[in-house]
Amino acid sequence: MDFRLTDDQRALVRAIRDLLGRRFGPDALRAAADADGAGELDRGLWRELGAAGFFALRLPEDAGGVGLGLPEAALLFEEAGRALLPGPLVATHLAAGRVPGAAEGTAVVTRADGGLVEWLDAADVVLGVGDGVTPRPLRSVDPLTPLHRLAYAQLDTGDVPDAHEASLLTAAEQLGSAGRTTALAVAHARVREQFGRPIGSFQAVKQLCAHMLVRTEVARAAVYAAAVTADPVEIAGARLLADEAAAECARDCLQVHGGMGFTWEAEVHLHLKRAWVRAARGLGGAAAEEAVAEGLAATP
Repeated sequence: MDFRLTDDQRALVRAIRDLLGRRFGPDALRAAADADGAGELDRGLWRELGAAGFFALRLPEDAGGVGLGLPEAALLFEEAGRALLPGPLVATHLAAGRVPGAAEGTAVVTRADGGLVEWLDAADVVLGVGDGVTPRPLRSVDPLTPLHRLAYAQLDTGDVPDAHEASLLTAAEQLGSAGRTTALAVAHARVREQFGRPIGSFQAVKQLCAHMLVRTEVARAAVYAAAVTADPVEIAGARLLADEAAAECARDCLQVHGGMGFTWEAEVHLHLKRAWVRAARGLGGAAAEEAVAEGLAATP
């Protein structure tokens, strides 16, 4: 299968990367993490994403959308993961065309997922929470992902976005984060010197960076393939690989950076924390392992 991007897909990636670079680059990321109201959503950026077609990407053109498919959505979410863009992106994207304002970015939609609800206080619409349920605040390891936990959740399958698509888009975010931490590690290894030499010249550091690249590219192939087939088993496999790549690449990036990688000012720890939070979303972890196992058992 040929996973090389088309000219249109490359243009799409450049456009969203340029937008995020202008509105949510590394400096803005650190400022958001440092802000007293780190749980506040940037509504202006949300509307810009809507105007750029981020949420309406897969709606038909006659419905005001862009008319593209799941592979293109995976590319956009990979870029969002690379930038550590905060907010309930997956839920709002999947609610486009079903919840008024979601496609345009004028409404923020979140959903119950794995017993957790992200960005509850910032959301205009909450899907999948039954009547009488009062989610309680939960201290999130990621300062840019406020969480609430449900005592119980009464899911309405007609009201909650497709779980497999949500899992794939989460995997795409994890892939983007893995790619970003790999790039950060390589860039640091080229300029940081010890004993009069760049640390990238040392075998141990080379191996760390090489392993990061392998994890990322294996996850990329799996995510892209699952976006093309939309097969639930392939999505589960891609999710496992992407979750692992995001967390392990962030850990190795911390190792390459040494002591400075653990400082609050560094970007690296935010990728690791976000990877942990994303991995807790529905159909990750044990649920993905079970889906892959069942798929293998059903194979003749």
